[in-house]
Amino acid sequence: MSYDNAQARLEDGALPFRALGGVGSADRVLDEVADRGDRDFVESLARGLAVIQAFTNQQHQLSIAKISQKTGIARAAVRRYLHTLARLGYVMTRDGHRFSLLPKIVTLGQAYLSACALPELAQGPLDALGAEVGEACSLGLLDEVDMIYVARASSSAVMSPRFNVGGRMPAHCTSVGLVLLAELEPPELEERMKSMRLLAYTERTLSAAALRECLVHVRAEGFAIADQQLVSGIRSIAVPVRDRLGEAVAGINVIVPIQRASIAQMRERYLKPLAQAARTIGSLLP
Repeated sequence: MSYDNAQARLEDGALPFRALGGVGSADRVLDEVADRGDRDFVESLARGLAVIQAFTNQQHQLSIAKISQKTGIARAAVRRYLHTLARLGYVMTRDGHRFSLLPKIVTLGQAYLSACALPELAQGPLDALGAEVGEACSLGLLDEVDMIYVARASSSAVMSPRFNVGGRMPAHCTSVGLVLLAELEPPELEERMKSMRLLAYTERTLSAAALRECLVHVRAEGFAIADQQLVSGIRSIAVPVRDRLGEAVAGINVIVPIQRASIAQMRERYLKPLAQAARTIGSLLP
């Protein structure tokens, strides 16, 4: 299965609405909030964000009916949220039926990247790592049950736009995701695994039992190799980036086509420079 096909399968189902440590439709999350009696939770804001999250790399234009299907929000409410977002300059429609995001939406994520020092601090060491190994290198963070790229080596070849900054992938299928999941305490890991959609993206995608066993080894060894678990023909190896208190705050990886390195060669060639880059980045953190 190609990367684009795997990503399309990931994004074709119901929107993974990420909040409060859970994954599901917006209505499911709102039901959970109601059960907890959280009176400070603003439901309309949550639903508006769910509408924004319905748009993906594979689905640039969406109808009201499709957004309703993906989020679990009633069509009439979706129409009101889209009208508000259009008045604010975040979405547009030419025919009143199909909607798409406008460039202004980037400012929502840019605020985080501007305030977060990690991507900027990591860029130099990432570039040095990319030049040393001659392969694509990236920095990623754990977001609930997903891994999100926040920086990549400037010399990295573009394998797919999904590997660029902002790309979101299921954590259990990626090397960065695996090293960061392995850092979680067992109760928190089990809670997150309940929210994972363990789809078989390739024949090598890990089952729940295999994932637990894998994370035990990753925790003991300090690195992870994802061998074609999300994309056939692609392997990656990652190590955690730790701050000065020893907490894993991110992960960095090297991504290669399988023709260029066996699993044994991944360890031999990339583990040492990866670990050095991770230590360098960690030493730069406040």
